[in-house]
Amino acid sequence: MNSPDTDKVFAGPIPSLYEEYLVPLIFEQYAGDMVNRVASRPLARVLEIAAGTGVVTRKLASVLPESVSIVATDLNQQMLDLASKTGTKRPVEWRQADATQLPFDDSAFDAVVCQFGVMFFPDKSKAFSEARRVLRSGGVLIFNVWDRIEENEFAHCISTALESLFPKDPPRFMTRTPHGYHDLATIARDLRTGGFSSSPHISTVAARSQAASPRIPAIAYCQGTPLRSEIEARAQSRLGETTDIVEGAIARQFGLGPVDGKIQAHIITIEC
Repeated sequence: MNSPDTDKVFAGPIPSLYEEYLVPLIFEQYAGDMVNRVASRPLARVLEIAAGTGVVTRKLASVLPESVSIVATDLNQQMLDLASKTGTKRPVEWRQADATQLPFDDSAFDAVVCQFGVMFFPDKSKAFSEARRVLRSGGVLIFNVWDRIEENEFAHCISTALESLFPKDPPRFMTRTPHGYHDLATIARDLRTGGFSSSPHISTVAARSQAASPRIPAIAYCQGTPLRSEIEARAQSRLGETTDIVEGAIARQFGLGPVDGKIQAHIITIEC
């Protein structure tokens, strides 16, 4: 499936809504998992790509010794601006960068980490090649990707609701991009094409996504991701109405009070 250019644009009101709603809903707990995986390794310099609003960056800065330098990058400057404004417990270098054209020297880092960003890269093998290039010998790439949408209950519920709302041309962002890179054989092939010769270690980790009400995941997905652009492209004035309809769909499936849904991701670790 081809991804429209809007799939990777996190701008306008999206970054703040992403940070407020989506980070605690689905990203926070996987950030802790990722940082635990990298923190046990000998490190002097760590690069984060597709850092977003900095949920992993903040945990890296809290856990890693101050002697370990952290460089956090993202394609979208507005996301980095919010991450920098939110701040970290110690200094971090924030830098706008395209993961397929990293502005760093060869062998500059001990680890490259990427939380739920690989799915957005238009040329994944090229991004893996760049990660491999900037890693020292013995360094490690750690990234995660969402499993198929059917294993992620809120996202699946929302996508189904949007199919009913826009039957002739339903927004496919969630299936196409965040949940569109879950095939493990494809990931292993792209890593090999990107220059990694060792075998990846892959863990599939299920967790729970919880919110105080159905309204929270409705806003998080419909307004705090590029799905917003797809909805507005179909009906500019109906974003609020669409969010309300999605809220109702979530309430019917998960209840009117606090909601709890399964989320599931693959975590990939590969050494140079």
